[in-house]
Amino acid sequence: MPKPHRRPKRPDSFIAKTLFGLEELLAEELRAIGALNVTVIRRAVAFDGDDEIMYKANLYCRTALRILKIVFRFRAENEKELYEGMLSIYWDKYMLLEDTFAIDAVTSSEVFRHSKYAALKTKDAIADQFKRRKGRRPSVDTKYPNVRINVHIFDTRVTVTLDSSGSSLHMRNYRQSQPPAPINEVLAAGLLKLAGWNGDTDFVDPMCGSGTFLAEAAMVAQNIAPGALRRHFGFESWKEFDRPLWERIKKEERAGRKEATCKIFGYDQSHMAIRHSKDNLFGKEFSMIRLKKCAFEDLESPFPEGGTMMFNPPYGERMDMEETFYTMIGDTLKQKFTGYDVWMISSNLEALKKVGLKATNRHSLYNGPLECKFLCYQMYKGSRREQPIDRESKNDAESETETTD
Repeated sequence: MPKPHRRPKRPDSFIAKTLFGLEELLAEELRAIGALNVTVIRRAVAFDGDDEIMYKANLYCRTALRILKIVFRFRAENEKELYEGMLSIYWDKYMLLEDTFAIDAVTSSEVFRHSKYAALKTKDAIADQFKRRKGRRPSVDTKYPNVRINVHIFDTRVTVTLDSSGSSLHMRNYRQSQPPAPINEVLAAGLLKLAGWNGDTDFVDPMCGSGTFLAEAAMVAQNIAPGALRRHFGFESWKEFDRPLWERIKKEERAGRKEATCKIFGYDQSHMAIRHSKDNLFGKEFSMIRLKKCAFEDLESPFPEGGTMMFNPPYGERMDMEETFYTMIGDTLKQKFTGYDVWMISSNLEALKKVGLKATNRHSLYNGPLECKFLCYQMYKGSRREQPIDRESKNDAESETETTD
């Protein structure tokens, strides 16, 4: 007798959060792991998939901050409808009585103006439902919950999601120490992707700070997944966590690693910065990286045939000193780094004009709250057409820093 036909499980819907300007890159990463119905939205990408896709998105996506699983969408015109909407979700499907939970709420609404109040109504609904069905309420743990619930309210539209990542995915677990204002790991990985760098050329960061560019480059060069060093993801505490599937995915990731074919060097004029980098790049995954204390203006090209340079110069308050500093950067690049693709990110648009080089590629992004330009200077050996512009050509210089993607 034939077995009854089983309808395939309908794929779940997810939202992958990212930084402004990296949405298309994240969409590409999600498609590469098999995500369905990938749609770019502001600072995020929506997609469909199963548990395997969700696990892989957390492990493999270099430009993702969080992977949120959509539980329910509804409309609420007042606090009673918000409470009843939350109460209508069968929470026992997602958590046990013994589990702890936490709620993060974000509101952009004339009806629900206070995110903490929205979170409180959600907590009350969950607690009341368990009390009625199980006789007891699960506990709240805001620091290390088994289940982290996100509530997003726009106008009267409510979206409830489960945070499958736990801590933000920019926390790769290699950073042990850091100087003030380090670049975010997700942003660094995104800049490498925007630059088209995949380990095929030697790489140098002449102002390496805590070593974020170096670490992300080393992981790309060896095909190490960005989440491979993390100890825990949020979904590992979920009621329906599939451990055999997760172990298989991690095994496949380890099998896919490779030996790097490029060299990666980092420099900084600060002894403390080099110390931070050494602390962060201690693991065997980063043994290929070479570090040395050296000021930018004293640096000699470590790769005679050229390579890729990427750096994040400091952003200061003293405009006059900073503009002189950027002038020195341009002069040093012209004199010593022929044959390099030089990528630089900065929020100081006026100082960027003082570099005196014509950018061949540019992107607009944010480093935290700061709007930045990410510019490429190709330091060709050859033709006049490819020569740097003269610093006195103000119109050209200004157009390079004012154009946005």
